[in-house]
Amino acid sequence: MTLTHWQTRFESWLFETWPQDDKAHDIAHLRRVWLTAQRIMKGMAVDELVVLTSCYFHDIVNLPKNHPERHLASAKAAVETRRILSEVFPDFPADKREAVAHAVHAHSFSADITAETLEAKIVQDADRLESLGAIGLARVFYVSGALGRSLFDSADPLGRNRPLNDAEWALDHFQKKLLKLPQTMQTAEGRRLAEHNADFLITYMAKLCAELKGEFCELDPDVLREFVAARGEY
Repeated sequence: MTLTHWQTRFESWLFETWPQDDKAHDIAHLRRVWLTAQRIMKGMAVDELVVLTSCYFHDIVNLPKNHPERHLASAKAAVETRRILSEVFPDFPADKREAVAHAVHAHSFSADITAETLEAKIVQDADRLESLGAIGLARVFYVSGALGRSLFDSADPLGRNRPLNDAEWALDHFQKKLLKLPQTMQTAEGRRLAEHNADFLITYMAKLCAELKGEFCELDPDVLREFVAARGEY
């Protein structure tokens, strides 16, 4: 059975049974993670079916960012993935189920689980890349809006004179998490792409800070210097 066939089957089942109320974690997100994973694993000796399946089921249990058990979501997703592959897709190779479950469990940033296999590392990198660049920018403000958080602190957008608090201001999430992601990448290609897209977020921060000063056609040079120089320290 081809990868395309499995992908079609997974998507059909997810469309019929999986709630997609969170538009930052919907089937479109799963497709993008798989697309990115294909780019990362190009030329690598990996089990492509394990990667594909992990990409499509890594968020099968998805708890809100402010849920007290958010850090347990990937563990719950791994358990549910085992059940689904066994009961819904009984023809899925049984000897690949545990590899998929591990990749699902290890993908989460908040769970802080070490990815032990190359397949798990690829899935982890592909999912984290969704949080960077233009897509990541859109997702962070979508999620923050859904949780009722403010866009940014107009008086101190970069948290110079206050503790960073991404539970209150969406922009704080850049420094609290997003700009740290390149340092967590497990593959060379994932790291390269993450650094490139983190630079985009830094440029956005410089543009926003310039606009708050009334400079609508400029980037704040101080922001660029500070964050590009410090990128490797996050």
